[in-house]
Amino acid sequence: MQTEFDQLSAVKDYYGKVLQSKADLKTTACCAAESLPAHLRKIAGQLHEEVTSKFYGCGIPIPPSLDGCTVLDLGCGTGRDCFILSKLVGSEGHVIGVDMTDAQLDVAHRHLAQHTKDFGYTQPNIRFVRGFIEDLKSLDIADNSIDVVVSNCVINLSPAKDRVFAEIFRVLKPGGELYFSDVFCDRRLPIAARDDAVLLGECLGGAMYTEDFRRLMAEVGCKDHRTVSSTPISITDVAIQNKIGQAKFYSLTIRAFKLPLEDRCEDYGQVAYYRGGHEESHQGFLLDDHHFFELNRPMLVCSNTADMVQKTRYAKYFEVIGHQETHFGLFDCGPSPADSVNSPAGACC
Repeated sequence: MQTEFDQLSAVKDYYGKVLQSKADLKTTACCAAESLPAHLRKIAGQLHEEVTSKFYGCGIPIPPSLDGCTVLDLGCGTGRDCFILSKLVGSEGHVIGVDMTDAQLDVAHRHLAQHTKDFGYTQPNIRFVRGFIEDLKSLDIADNSIDVVVSNCVINLSPAKDRVFAEIFRVLKPGGELYFSDVFCDRRLPIAARDDAVLLGECLGGAMYTEDFRRLMAEVGCKDHRTVSSTPISITDVAIQNKIGQAKFYSLTIRAFKLPLEDRCEDYGQVAYYRGGHEESHQGFLLDDHHFFELNRPMLVCSNTADMVQKTRYAKYFEVIGHQETHFGLFDCGPSPADSVNSPAGACC
């Protein structure tokens, strides 16, 4: 089995030398299956073609309500998501992009000044840093200093995912949010597949088995994470199909909060209302794949969901009726049947 150094070196070579653009990918795992919503598409349209053509992602890990936030992007690559986030956080916000591949960061740095000017800023609100997502402390990212951590199809590439998630929850502020897209698998892959340079570079070899991800999150103190979206990944390359056998892969977007939540959904008779006020969510607010809050319509919620919308930056958009005083037992807060097989189960996902 490869050492951590060997795996990181293989990833750096794949993204620094093998891949010159998205056209060089052998699968769709590292290509976003979802279309950017209109407000993000407008921002992305302002980005330089080199930034977008050499960016590899599997989702849209850009949550709402980011004005004034400090956002950390793990594995920022050429900076596409960082530049979009730069516009969304505004002049009072800040974005930190971390990546270990010089060739990717060179692209990001090359276009930083122009995008700063295009967005109407007098100085950059993005800082691109060369480093490892497993060791954010060495990059002087302090405890409880980040409002939102995002990542787009990168954590699967890490040989030490336990350290990545431990670092994420170290740097997040209380009530802060992790919102990331990545490739997941329905089983543990054999060592040969995990060590294969092509499978690793194509975001398949390091894909997280959904149950191992659930256990890992619990170990770092996150007892409830939510699946926002799930998309099957099609493998059409015959050579890759032969290497992975019957394993099934999915691109999932996950959100979690740094909150003291319970490991099951508990019922305290609470009701939540989305009262509006977010300009991109006029008619409702999507929390996860089974919680869409229609504007002004009451929704019975478990205590974890209540805390997610009233003890985070989303509180200004919600009204929660009731307290966690009288307990009524477990809350029926499971996923929709169509998503239950493929979604990594947290307390309420």
